[in-house]
Amino acid sequence: MNSTKEQQSQESLHGQEVSVVISGCDMGDARMVFDALRAAFTTDRASVDVPRKLAEKRPTAWVATVDVTEERVVTGPLAIGAPVSVDVQGGYWAVERIRRSLAHAFDVRVVGTVSGDQEEEVRLRLRNKESSEGR
Repeated sequence: MNSTKEQQSQESLHGQEVSVVISGCDMGDARMVFDALRAAFTTDRASVDVPRKLAEKRPTAWVATVDVTEERVVTGPLAIGAPVSVDVQGGYWAVERIRRSLAHAFDVRVVGTVSGDQEEEVRLRLRNKESSEGR
Protein backbone atom coordinates (compact mmCIF):
# COMPACT_ATOMS: atom_id res chain seq x y z
CA MET A 1 0.00 0.00 0.00
CA ASN A 2 1.26 3.49 -0.84
CA SER A 3 2.01 5.95 1.88
CA THR A 4 0.43 9.40 1.66
CA LYS A 5 3.74 10.91 0.55
CA GLU A 6 4.17 8.30 -2.22
CA GLN A 7 0.57 8.80 -3.35
CA GLN A 8 1.01 12.59 -3.52
CA SER A 9 4.22 12.11 -5.51
CA GLN A 10 2.45 9.81 -7.98
CA GLU A 11 -0.46 12.25 -8.31
CA SER A 12 1.91 15.13 -9.00
CA LEU A 13 3.55 13.16 -11.82
CA HIS A 14 0.14 12.50 -13.38
CA GLY A 15 -1.59 15.34 -15.16
CA GLN A 16 1.22 17.86 -15.50
CA GLU A 17 0.31 18.64 -19.10
CA VAL A 18 -2.85 20.42 -20.06
CA SER A 19 -4.36 20.74 -23.52
CA VAL A 20 -5.49 24.29 -24.31
CA VAL A 21 -7.72 25.17 -27.27
CA ILE A 22 -8.44 28.82 -28.05
CA SER A 23 -11.35 29.69 -30.34
CA GLY A 24 -13.98 32.30 -30.98
CA CYS A 25 -11.52 35.17 -31.34
CA ASP A 26 -9.20 36.90 -33.76
CA MET A 27 -5.53 36.02 -34.19
CA GLY A 28 -4.27 38.92 -32.07
CA ASP A 29 -6.40 37.91 -29.09
CA ALA A 30 -5.30 34.27 -29.42
CA ARG A 31 -1.69 35.41 -29.43
CA MET A 32 -2.28 37.50 -26.27
CA VAL A 33 -3.67 34.44 -24.45
CA PHE A 34 -0.77 32.27 -25.64
CA ASP A 35 1.65 34.99 -24.48
CA ALA A 36 0.05 34.91 -21.01
CA LEU A 37 0.30 31.12 -20.89
CA ARG A 38 3.91 31.18 -22.08
CA ALA A 39 4.78 33.79 -19.44
CA ALA A 40 3.34 31.57 -16.70
CA PHE A 41 4.31 28.06 -17.87
CA THR A 42 6.32 26.06 -20.36
CA THR A 43 4.32 25.45 -23.55
CA ASP A 44 4.92 23.73 -26.85
CA ARG A 45 4.33 27.03 -28.71
CA ALA A 46 7.38 29.20 -29.27
CA SER A 47 6.95 32.97 -29.17
CA VAL A 48 7.55 33.07 -32.95
CA ASP A 49 4.73 30.54 -33.48
CA VAL A 50 1.98 33.12 -33.94
CA PRO A 51 -1.63 32.09 -34.58
CA ARG A 52 -2.65 32.23 -38.24
CA LYS A 53 -6.04 31.93 -39.85
CA LEU A 54 -5.99 29.19 -42.46
CA ALA A 55 -9.57 29.31 -43.78
CA GLU A 56 -11.82 32.30 -44.23
CA LYS A 57 -15.16 30.46 -44.02
CA ARG A 58 -14.45 28.00 -41.22
CA PRO A 59 -13.97 28.67 -37.53
CA THR A 60 -10.36 28.54 -36.41
CA ALA A 61 -9.07 26.98 -33.22
CA TRP A 62 -5.49 27.22 -31.95
CA VAL A 63 -4.01 24.50 -29.75
CA ALA A 64 -1.15 24.32 -27.26
CA THR A 65 0.09 21.86 -24.69
CA VAL A 66 1.03 23.51 -21.40
CA ASP A 67 3.23 21.96 -18.72
CA VAL A 68 2.02 23.30 -15.37
CA THR A 69 4.83 21.78 -13.29
CA GLU A 70 6.54 25.12 -12.70
CA GLU A 71 4.41 28.25 -12.48
CA ARG A 72 5.59 31.82 -12.88
CA VAL A 73 3.39 34.79 -12.00
CA VAL A 74 1.88 36.80 -14.84
CA THR A 75 2.23 40.44 -13.91
CA GLY A 76 -0.73 42.66 -14.57
CA PRO A 77 -3.72 42.55 -16.87
CA LEU A 78 -3.45 42.04 -20.63
CA ALA A 79 -5.82 43.56 -23.18
CA ILE A 80 -7.85 41.57 -25.68
CA GLY A 81 -10.19 43.02 -28.28
CA ALA A 82 -13.15 40.76 -27.51
CA PRO A 83 -14.02 37.85 -25.21
CA VAL A 84 -12.08 34.65 -25.88
CA SER A 85 -13.17 31.03 -25.35
CA VAL A 86 -10.52 28.72 -23.94
CA ASP A 87 -11.07 24.98 -23.51
CA VAL A 88 -8.67 23.44 -20.99
CA GLN A 89 -8.37 19.68 -20.51
CA GLY A 90 -6.21 17.86 -17.99
CA GLY A 91 -5.97 16.76 -14.38
CA TYR A 92 -8.10 18.66 -11.88
CA TRP A 93 -5.24 20.46 -10.12
CA ALA A 94 -3.54 21.28 -13.44
CA VAL A 95 -6.70 22.80 -14.94
CA GLU A 96 -7.21 24.88 -11.79
CA ARG A 97 -3.61 26.06 -12.00
CA ILE A 98 -4.19 27.31 -15.56
CA ARG A 99 -7.42 29.07 -14.52
CA ARG A 100 -5.74 30.81 -11.57
CA SER A 101 -2.79 31.88 -13.69
CA LEU A 102 -4.98 33.33 -16.45
CA ALA A 103 -6.92 35.24 -13.75
CA HIS A 104 -3.81 37.38 -13.17
CA ALA A 105 -4.14 38.71 -16.73
CA PHE A 106 -7.86 38.44 -17.54
CA ASP A 107 -11.32 38.30 -16.02
CA VAL A 108 -11.88 34.51 -16.15
CA ARG A 109 -15.29 32.87 -15.94
CA VAL A 110 -15.98 29.15 -15.99
CA VAL A 111 -18.85 28.63 -18.44
CA GLY A 112 -18.87 24.84 -18.64
CA THR A 113 -17.27 21.71 -17.25
CA VAL A 114 -17.14 18.02 -18.05
CA SER A 115 -15.72 15.91 -15.25
CA GLY A 116 -14.08 12.52 -15.55
CA ASP A 117 -12.42 10.14 -13.15
CA GLN A 118 -9.00 11.82 -13.16
CA GLU A 119 -9.40 14.63 -15.67
CA GLU A 120 -11.77 17.40 -16.49
CA GLU A 121 -12.47 19.69 -19.39
CA VAL A 122 -13.35 23.28 -18.57
CA ARG A 123 -14.51 26.02 -20.90
CA LEU A 124 -13.30 29.43 -19.78
CA ARG A 125 -14.42 32.79 -21.06
CA LEU A 126 -11.73 35.47 -20.90
CA ARG A 127 -12.46 39.19 -20.90
CA ASN A 128 -10.44 42.27 -20.11
CA LYS A 129 -10.25 42.92 -16.37
CA GLU A 130 -11.57 46.44 -16.88
CA SER A 131 -14.77 45.19 -18.54
CA SER A 132 -15.76 43.24 -15.43
CA GLU A 133 -15.56 46.28 -13.13
CA GLY A 134 -18.40 48.26 -14.68
CA ARG A 135 -21.06 45.55 -14.49
